[in-house]
Amino acid sequence: MTTTTRRTEVLAGISTFLATMYIIVVNPTILSQAGLPFSGVLTATVLLSFFCSLMMGLYARNPIVVAPGMGLNAFFTFTAVKGMGIRPEVALGAVFWAGIIFLLLSIFNVRSALVRIIPLPLRYAVSAGIGLFITLIGFENAHFIIGNPATLVGAARISDPIVLTFVIGLLLTSVLIVRNVTGAIIIGIVLTTLLAWPIGRYWGDASAVNYGQKTLVNLSAVIAAPDFSLIGKLDLWGALRWSVAPVIFAFAFTDMFDSLSTFVGVAEAGELMDEDGEPRNLRQSMLTDAVATTLAGVLGTSSGTAYVESAVGIAQGGRTGLTAIVAGCCFLPFLFLSPLLSAIPAIATAPAVVLVGAFMMTPVVRIDWTKLDDAIPAFLALVLIPFSYSITQGLIWGFLSWTIIKLAVGKSNEVPAGLWVVDVLCVLSLVSE
Repeated sequence: MTTTTRRTEVLAGISTFLATMYIIVVNPTILSQAGLPFSGVLTATVLLSFFCSLMMGLYARNPIVVAPGMGLNAFFTFTAVKGMGIRPEVALGAVFWAGIIFLLLSIFNVRSALVRIIPLPLRYAVSAGIGLFITLIGFENAHFIIGNPATLVGAARISDPIVLTFVIGLLLTSVLIVRNVTGAIIIGIVLTTLLAWPIGRYWGDASAVNYGQKTLVNLSAVIAAPDFSLIGKLDLWGALRWSVAPVIFAFAFTDMFDSLSTFVGVAEAGELMDEDGEPRNLRQSMLTDAVATTLAGVLGTSSGTAYVESAVGIAQGGRTGLTAIVAGCCFLPFLFLSPLLSAIPAIATAPAVVLVGAFMMTPVVRIDWTKLDDAIPAFLALVLIPFSYSITQGLIWGFLSWTIIKLAVGKSNEVPAGLWVVDVLCVLSLVSE
């Protein structure tokens, strides 16, 4: 293993925090649209990121930050709560049970069997599809993509002050990212917030009113006590209804494979492999991720997961758990800044949401698009997630089309036995709708 120093680990931890701290603002912004209080979600986000990053550092001894996952929070809000009409408390219960499933699978070390169940092209497609999904949400939050009765959706006019501010913020943030500026996303959020300050005050009054506010940036205070109102508010028994089963499955599946791919990618980037060529301390890392999902439901946020942005700290020389510990501790002061952070408008976080979606598109290059019996199911999973506004629908039709097409072309050997069980669950989910 590459040698390191305590100073290097501390600096790497700070760098990792700067790369991931956007979630402190973005996660409450997304989950508040599900009816959860911004300040309560912010508190849950900070606590989860702190405790589980510490666990990753102390128990798994890996330089990887854990926090509420992008894509998972979008699924919580726009598919489970808004799309399926599930109460937020029930959705939190679904997060908890998904964590329990993930935890049991990790304890009994059956991840290898689970990895074999889902074909690689579908895993790559789902990851990219979730990226497109949250990108669409980012454009929608900025009012850049709007409803159009003639074409279903359309683009807003660039002359709208809100749209223009978003576009400038998106381009500024993109430039910062491309130039490898540390903390580029959070800097972009701050700059876009400053650009949005005059809207409703000096120009764009009508635009701000259409957005639902007199002014976009409203700051009444800076510091306040943490809001613990969401802790323990999950509905455990309501989440055990059959109608919620697809949500639990989607949470567990998405979190598990997202975490596994993150651990593999980060380990390869930092040469953090064990003697068997697997990511270092993978079982402990997966257990930590499972605990993060279970704890997320209790604290009042969507599923926790390992962050691929941890590669930023690894690039700075972080190699041990101290990096994750330092990054986790950096989250704590933000417990008391909910009034300041709640003043950040959705158009300021929208560029971050759009660009995180861009980061998630990388796996599509691993799909062999010339092999159509692989490519078509992957394509359906990829496009149906954003087009149906549902990660569940993308998963269902990706799995079912894979099985049907492989059988039709005489390649039943490429349908893992466990996938038949998943297919049955998918059919039952469609019938129960």
